[in-house]
Amino acid sequence: MPELPEVETIRQQLEKKLKGKKIQDVAINNDRLINVPVSEFKDKLKGTKIKEVKRRAKLLIIDLDNDYSLLVHLKLTGNLIYNGRENDKADICLILGGGDTLAYSDKRKLGYMKLLRSDLAEDTVKAQNFGPEILSEDFTLEKFEKIFSLKKKSKIKPLLMDQKVLAGIGNIYSQEACFRAKINPQRLAGSLTKEEITLLYNELKKILTDALKYHGSSVDSYLDIYGRKGKFVSFLQVYNRKGEPCLKCKTPIKMIKMNGRGTYFCPKCQK
Repeated sequence: MPELPEVETIRQQLEKKLKGKKIQDVAINNDRLINVPVSEFKDKLKGTKIKEVKRRAKLLIIDLDNDYSLLVHLKLTGNLIYNGRENDKADICLILGGGDTLAYSDKRKLGYMKLLRSDLAEDTVKAQNFGPEILSEDFTLEKFEKIFSLKKKSKIKPLLMDQKVLAGIGNIYSQEACFRAKINPQRLAGSLTKEEITLLYNELKKILTDALKYHGSSVDSYLDIYGRKGKFVSFLQVYNRKGEPCLKCKTPIKMIKMNGRGTYFCPKCQK
């Protein structure tokens, strides 16, 4: 599933291309991804202008000038493509002014594009009880330390992935940050020293910032709005490298399951 760097990449690109654009028409090939009848979805969108594209955790919020918003979740296999070539095959396609298009396609049909009044969209996002985002300016080391003091019996990797604790971090960047901080992802939060928590905090901020610069990691079906793959994959050091030598000590990378997710780590470097 796309994580913070991937979804924020898409948000930034959409904001640049969509802000002020008029939605002239809507084509829908799959109504499973919307939350209202097709006729209502089209009627509420046609003729509106896009005011702003926002993000919270892994959700995109597209605000319209008629006090409605589109709440978009890409889930595992969703893509938003701007001016693509196969719009007729997309699940949903917004036809914009100037002949531009924004097509939403989802192979596994797990995502959605919900039309909600803007106030209800805001309430819906709030109801998710998302935790703070580590790249927020006001998310300090002290706040990060408090999480570990309150969740002492939680294992580190699932804790980092808990969206109600820290929003936006998923399977890839949680284990990559643990590797860079030399921390075994199976350890309990309460076992970390202050120095280890500080290092993990810094590595999380660094890896998310760096991944955003490279437009994220395409390890599955993620593409940016221009259909391009994220280029941060080449910088991943443990993810999907089971049995391959650790880039630091040459010990074979180990893979285990944690909460049903594949988790890669070096048994020698990560203590």
